Amino acid sequence: MTLLLVGLPLAAQSQTTDERLRRGDAVVRSLNNDVPQPTLERMRQEFPFLAEATQAYALGDVWSRPGLDNRTRQLAAVAVFAAMGETAFMRIHAGYALNIGVSEAELKETIYMVTVPAGFPRAIAASHVLAELFAARRATVGESR
Repeated sequence: MTLLLVGLPLAAQSQTTDERLRRGDAVVRSLNNDVPQPTLERMRQEFPFLAEATQAYALGDVWSRPGLDNRTRQLAAVAVFAAMGETAFMRIHAGYALNIGVSEAELKETIYMVTVPAGFPRAIAASHVLAELFAARRATVGESR
């Protein structure tokens, strides 16, 4: 049995689903001002397996890897989702980026970069979503003063 495990990555050898879920929850909370992610929680109601798989694999395994810092991960996620035309997911990750200190100017530059590989229509759609997010955040900050 030991010989079979030698070829597996260390992560696959020592992690239970519960450990991966805890790590995924910690990732979300670190990005979302210490609260659960609403989209993931809504998904958990009707599609618990999909929510668990997202939390354990995408967040617990991939997102928690040590190779990139959170700023880089969020900017990459914003760029990829914008390029794919997945603006709902882009908005979530842009919000996370703002939560961890990425500036509006950096997010705008990320969207400008999208014009090259994905074209102007995708970048323009992403710019509209970001503008709405920025306005909502500014209104919330104005209300809390």
